[in-house]
Amino acid sequence: MRVHKPLVAIGAEEPLEDQLIMADYFHGRDGLAGIHTTHPHWSPAQTWDHLFEEPPPDDGIVSAAKDTADLEKPPSFVPSYKPAHKEILRILKENEPDTITIVSVGPLTNLALAAAEDPVTFLRAQEVVSMGGAVDVDGNVTPVAEFNVFADAIAAARVYALTSPRPASTMPVSFKKSVLPPYPPSLPKQLKLTLFALDLTEHHALSRGLFNEKAKDLVAAGSPLAEWMSTFMKPMFEKMERLSVGHEGDAASLGLHDPLCIWYVLTKHSPAWVRSPQSPEDIRVETAGQWSRGKTMRDTRTRKRRDSDGEVPHDVGNWLGRVSGNRIDRMIGSPGEDAFPRYLMERILG
Repeated sequence: MRVHKPLVAIGAEEPLEDQLIMADYFHGRDGLAGIHTTHPHWSPAQTWDHLFEEPPPDDGIVSAAKDTADLEKPPSFVPSYKPAHKEILRILKENEPDTITIVSVGPLTNLALAAAEDPVTFLRAQEVVSMGGAVDVDGNVTPVAEFNVFADAIAAARVYALTSPRPASTMPVSFKKSVLPPYPPSLPKQLKLTLFALDLTEHHALSRGLFNEKAKDLVAAGSPLAEWMSTFMKPMFEKMERLSVGHEGDAASLGLHDPLCIWYVLTKHSPAWVRSPQSPEDIRVETAGQWSRGKTMRDTRTRKRRDSDGEVPHDVGNWLGRVSGNRIDRMIGSPGEDAFPRYLMERILG
């Protein structure tokens, strides 16, 4: 990472239209069970917020300070002055088409902003891998919705729509004055989107028993990494015990939702990765429902497709038209539900 430092850009501060929601109650404000507050000695002494602010025009004072500026540069990443969605477009423009894979493990706000600003450039992406949705299982933030989709349902619907032969057929209905324009009627290709919904990800979990098995001796030996991990993993397992049935003792576990997406990108040519039999599926996002917002749904009816397109009395919502609807690859199988947690722990702790 010191040779090829990752670029870090700040993303959108709020959803496109929905009310901002957070998962602090579960992950803590820092995403690590509040470790930066409870164990401040594990936090870096440097504060790098100012590195994301564009510097003033060059003058004598700035030039004189350049010699010392390198001392403030973070050792492990390159900060960007541009917002995340503009960096996405820049990288796609600077590389050959179909060479960049975008992995999204949060709400799709930044991707929706990039696609709205320049859909042709956005479609240069080879693939978008998205952790989100609960298609045939219960949600985790409401009975029907998964957090990432629920947190910005409009953004998810807009990105999903780019997989359609006719994106207008699944674009969300805006109840506010939308700041984002519709997509052009003609685009160079459809987006390839691979979805990792809770249907698959919730079956890949790291248990307290396995974590302790791998970390306990390392903590006793004084491993800083194992001690740091134990500091935030312990309260996370305890929270699962309090919130969920079946998470007592060593059976308490945390879903490896986001890491599973990265494992796929690293091993995607393995035949053990399995797509749903219906893939590419017409999976749509409910954006307007009081109780169903963020639900990712598909048509499970045994109805015949029709050659015509557009909504008709016997096809409300235009689910049966051959060129309407989204086309999403949904993963339902991996190289190993039990193998992945062990593989992950071995890569991290050895």
